[in-house]
Amino acid sequence: MTNRRCFIDFMLCFLLAGLSGAFATNSLIAAERLNIVLIFADDLGWQETGFTGSDYCETPNLDRLAGQGMVFRNAYASAGNCQPSRACMLSGQYTARHGVYAVGSTKRGPAALMRMIPIPNRGNLPLATVTMGESLKAAGYATGFFGKCHMKDSDKGKSEHAGFDAVKVSQHGLNSKDPADPKAIFSITEAACEFIEANRQGPFFAYLPHYAVHSALQGRAKTLAHFKEKPKGQLGHGDPLFGACLADLDTGVGMVLDKLKALGLDDNTLVVFTSDNGGTHVLQEPLRGHKGCYYEGGIRVPMIVRWPGVVEPGSTCDVPVLNVDFYPTFLATAGAKSPASPLDGENLIPLFKGGAALHRQAIFWHFPGYLNGPVPRGRDPVFRTRPVTVIRKGDWKLHLYHEEWQLDGGRDKIANNNAVELYNLATDPGETSNLALSRTQARDELLDDLLVWIKRVPATIPEEANPAWRADATSKVGKKKSKRKD
Repeated sequence: MTNRRCFIDFMLCFLLAGLSGAFATNSLIAAERLNIVLIFADDLGWQETGFTGSDYCETPNLDRLAGQGMVFRNAYASAGNCQPSRACMLSGQYTARHGVYAVGSTKRGPAALMRMIPIPNRGNLPLATVTMGESLKAAGYATGFFGKCHMKDSDKGKSEHAGFDAVKVSQHGLNSKDPADPKAIFSITEAACEFIEANRQGPFFAYLPHYAVHSALQGRAKTLAHFKEKPKGQLGHGDPLFGACLADLDTGVGMVLDKLKALGLDDNTLVVFTSDNGGTHVLQEPLRGHKGCYYEGGIRVPMIVRWPGVVEPGSTCDVPVLNVDFYPTFLATAGAKSPASPLDGENLIPLFKGGAALHRQAIFWHFPGYLNGPVPRGRDPVFRTRPVTVIRKGDWKLHLYHEEWQLDGGRDKIANNNAVELYNLATDPGETSNLALSRTQARDELLDDLLVWIKRVPATIPEEANPAWRADATSKVGKKKSKRKD
């Protein structure tokens, strides 16, 4: 009996030790799971930071982050303005899948100049969409959303903060009434830092979609006074209010970085910084256009990734990437499953580790409507863009304009209808020389790929002519200054 009891006691101790070890191992795994911080600027252009070349704007904290991580020199927003870009990033899907194309409406501008009836815009994500927040929450992450929210929950759709445990949406971020907190930069940042500290045992996902540097520009008095005394930079940057607004945003970024360091979370946190679309306050030259169009100035954005031990400090990457890539990348770092709804992005971890390519061959943009307000060196004197679908494949980029394609003969009349623009971004990043009629082999390859993609997704394109269009309206309406709300 004594030997049997000793054996039973031994087995109980063995099993308890095993269970204790398993719990300890699980706790260790949970503690080691990577935290994620995503900082999202509003309307910040490709060359407006110190680390991308501005000699007027001052962004020491972003420059520090760039020195500690990887700068992506061909990073893109998935849409040309705010709301659809955010919808793409948080859903992991192109606009063609979720139908959020614009802010408010795709019928923006003089109806008499719209040759086609645009595809209607959605105001929020379809209910079937599984957001990034929902997927990471399901994977055991504490999720926090701090800042700008474009979409609202309704019985027909969901907002971009679906799936976030902690949500702080500033009501005065576009035009803060507090001179000490312009664009709500510091209240957004403080709330995020409190969330990070409360969840420091991890894992957590903190998303900071800022209002800066969207209009109306604001800056703290001391910051603004500094830039008023500063000479204009060589890139044409020289607006003191813009400089102050961006500098204050940079200070907010520094607060987050300092909080991570103070809590000892630097080595276990992936930090991503980027912008929702191209800039709008200063010329984006050498890039063509700005926010709202699908030339490079409207969609190319600054981007930094810091992941200690994985990303080489001070490195760069020239592979084209989009903000739809964040969703599958974050799922991979979290060890989480992909949702049932399709994801259009690709896991970027191979690039973080120094890889030179991804599996995909091309990336796409789709905008089946009209946005008022012309852009510098734009195609149109009234609209930032008309209905267009765009592909980038390698160094080649092709724009397919649906008015001319649908109404002016399509492929049969491609030599004369101006439906297609083709550029080689390696030699012509400013999209100055349309090669559609001279590099026909490249044109046809990209065009075929684009038409296959439109059919496969499928991407809804305008097909119906607008009966309100008037051929003689350009001279009358084009002289008027078109007001924009975004």
